[in-house]
Amino acid sequence: MAEMTSAERVLTVLRREEPDRIPHFEWIIDKKVRHALCPGASTEEFTVRMGLDAMLTAPDFTTEQVAPNRFRNEWGVVVERGEEQHSTVVEPVIRTLEEAEAYQPPDPTAPHRFDSLKRLVAAYKGRYAIGVHLNDVLSIPRNLMGFEELMMAFCLEPELVARLVAMSVELNIRLAAEAARCGADFVFTGDDYASGQAPFMSPETFRELLYPGLKRVVAGFHAQGLPVIKHTDGNVMPLMEMIVDAGFDCLDPIDPLGGMEMAAMKRDYSGCFALKGNVNCATTLVNGTAQEVVRETLDVIRAAAAGGGLIVSSSNSIHSSVAPLNYLAMLSTVKAYGRYPIRLDFDASGAGEAFS
Repeated sequence: MAEMTSAERVLTVLRREEPDRIPHFEWIIDKKVRHALCPGASTEEFTVRMGLDAMLTAPDFTTEQVAPNRFRNEWGVVVERGEEQHSTVVEPVIRTLEEAEAYQPPDPTAPHRFDSLKRLVAAYKGRYAIGVHLNDVLSIPRNLMGFEELMMAFCLEPELVARLVAMSVELNIRLAAEAARCGADFVFTGDDYASGQAPFMSPETFRELLYPGLKRVVAGFHAQGLPVIKHTDGNVMPLMEMIVDAGFDCLDPIDPLGGMEMAAMKRDYSGCFALKGNVNCATTLVNGTAQEVVRETLDVIRAAAAGGGLIVSSSNSIHSSVAPLNYLAMLSTVKAYGRYPIRLDFDASGAGEAFS
């Protein structure tokens, strides 16, 4: 097969077809890992130098510092930044239905909203797949209320939850329209639905309060010509019928800590969506040997590469505790053994020794 660009490779997989080789990219690659492998590299520079397949960005929301490590964002929410490259909500802004009805979210058409996307499109369109992080139905309500308060509201104030979900759906459809206009190739949403044991709410509650909005927002993304990768950690099997029906193009990360098995997902759902994952970033990539990383990466390839529709990546992200050489072992294994036609009988004995 002729060599594809990274953009062609990723979009082929999102159509559940065979590319020239299995693509790889991560939602987050912590700077400690990046700098260990490519000293001083930004995420963009790391993507180019390491041969990853997607450039990722998000809408640009302004922030102001209000205390050490604490920032108020354009939503009015105060977040705290710690060691990892994500923030924790410490001061939500909505507690009642009245506050939700009066709340005005950021303008999706503000002039600065997609400056980062525009820059990536100008530099890399057609070479790398350009993805934009938006949301679907849970993260924005969680950020505006706080996680515990939102979980209580599912039981005690369903009208409040419905109001925030509707706001999230409407806003993200409008953001998707802007992202498509600016040249994005795909959307990824990061609204987690579950812990390792079970969804955060019952399937009945999900069906009543989240499922209608979920279908609407995915349809809104598709109406802009944007395929959608759905990220959610944990055991989402009790919700799988609704996730399938919502129409996502890819599911990530097939969380092994949630009991999710790549082979079973390939068998049961390869006709529904592509799969992304699922080398264990809680154990194997942190404290496994390079040989163990290679074996687990090969297991993912064996389980799900046939017929296409697979992106190999970690089971969540490359966080600060991931051993840099283990990440390199995973990436190198994907490149060495992920070219189509896939050989499922390969002998990889000794692979990984170079990273020890």
